[in-house]
Amino acid sequence: ADDTAAAKMAIMRECGIHVVDSPAEIGDTMLRVLGGK
Repeated sequence: ADDTAAAKMAIMRECGIHVVDSPAEIGDTMLRVLGGK
């Protein structure tokens, strides 16, 4: 099994989980997921 962060993020994305590559993106991603503009 590939345990790198990139591999884990790819798996989570395939499962429909929203993944951010850096903490700075969390706010923007949450707004988008929650129906923000």
